[in-house]
Amino acid sequence: MKGLLHGTRDFFFKADTESKSKSKMEQRLLLKIDWFILSYCCLMYFTNYLDRSNVSNAYVSGMKEELNMQGTDLNKINTIFTCGYIVGMIPNNLALQRIAPRIWLPVMQIIWGLLTVCTSAVKNVQQIYAIRFLQGLAESSTFVGVHYILGSWYKPEELGKRSGIFTSSGLVGTLFSGLLQAAVYKNLNGHGGRSGWRWLFIIDSVITFPIALYGFIVFPDTPATTTAFYLSEEASRSLTKPEILLAQERIKSGGKHMSLSWNGAKRILTRWRWYGCSLLFAISGETESFGSNNLMGQWLKAVGGYTIEQIDNYPSGLTAFGIASTLICCVVTDSTRSHSRWPVLAGFSVCCITSSIFLLVWNIPTSLKFLAWYLSGASYAGQATTFAWANQICADDDLERGIVLASMNMWNNVINAWWPLVFYPATDAPRFKKGMYAMIGVCIATLVVTWAVWWLEKREKRIADVREKQQTDIGGMEVRDEKCRE
Repeated sequence: MKGLLHGTRDFFFKADTESKSKSKMEQRLLLKIDWFILSYCCLMYFTNYLDRSNVSNAYVSGMKEELNMQGTDLNKINTIFTCGYIVGMIPNNLALQRIAPRIWLPVMQIIWGLLTVCTSAVKNVQQIYAIRFLQGLAESSTFVGVHYILGSWYKPEELGKRSGIFTSSGLVGTLFSGLLQAAVYKNLNGHGGRSGWRWLFIIDSVITFPIALYGFIVFPDTPATTTAFYLSEEASRSLTKPEILLAQERIKSGGKHMSLSWNGAKRILTRWRWYGCSLLFAISGETESFGSNNLMGQWLKAVGGYTIEQIDNYPSGLTAFGIASTLICCVVTDSTRSHSRWPVLAGFSVCCITSSIFLLVWNIPTSLKFLAWYLSGASYAGQATTFAWANQICADDDLERGIVLASMNMWNNVINAWWPLVFYPATDAPRFKKGMYAMIGVCIATLVVTWAVWWLEKREKRIADVREKQQTDIGGMEVRDEKCRE
């Protein structure tokens, strides 16, 4: 087991922690912040996605029948959650500028944990509507807030892997949710007079609360604002003063809080970055629709012939493929000299187009349908890659970076609020024909916007290089003129 852990660490981080360009102090700093930041962020996001996925898994495990859910009720639950998520996004991001993240994030986690307990006691679908809206408000604190903090601690060549691990932890929550629901249904269904799907939400909350407590204790905020006890200036503590200064110097912005001003707003709105990155994730994020709406689980339930345990377990293969794709793509893109992210978006778009075509044909062996569903899991690789790319693009402007990251997630969720209702209603199971055509269209649009963002980034770098060269030439001429006068 120890050898496996060392091997995993070396696979992801050896290039960072043993780089010749990094001092021993910087290597030691990376090991420490990887532990303190990633451990909490990943556990928090795990519970975040565990909660989100549990609704879809509960739906196919008895909740639909017990609450007499009809038609598109499941889609409405997801849409109402998304509306709460959108409404809470800006207030949560503003709160992170005023309240220490190690306080705010765990508080939000406790709130959604309490709401999860409430879900286990609902009597009708209308009560779930109200709870899911409030959970959306609380859970909107996590994703963008963590990506902002990751961008405050890590360099571009280090960021992709960390973003990938963080994103994958959410997918592990999705994967674990299906396996957990199957186990709960088998062992606890009817125990204490409660259905198996109700026990799922209770267990979810029990997992959530200790992790929130862990966040209160260990999360280090950002390099510029940290007050965590182990980030003392004393050399005997976890991070020494030189290491704190190094953390601030490694990243120019270091997570400094910058107030939005008219000049800042003008600077952001007159650049391409906000528009390009927001459009990119608003569109590419919808390629995750097969997994996020548990279409495979609905397909298995609609075609019949599968047990509840199988319906809960089989879609886990899609999530597992998504985790593998995310981690491999992030390691590969970080290891390249240019840290190019666009090949990942192009690759998963091709995978999703292929999956959609297979499922549109329909009259194919069941094994090929399983392959098509699993192949669509590649779309999850785009989430970590896109946000790492945006962090990289906006690395020179902390205010812009925070706004761009929040906007990307916000616009994607604005579309998500109605997209499943239109293209993936539960009544379209098992074929989801409209959704397959929509997926092909989204993938083609993703390819176009990816090329546009890549071209704009290259153009911006060329202009910056020309200006830097001109300034260097002017500086050299001034030095020569001064020498001549002497």
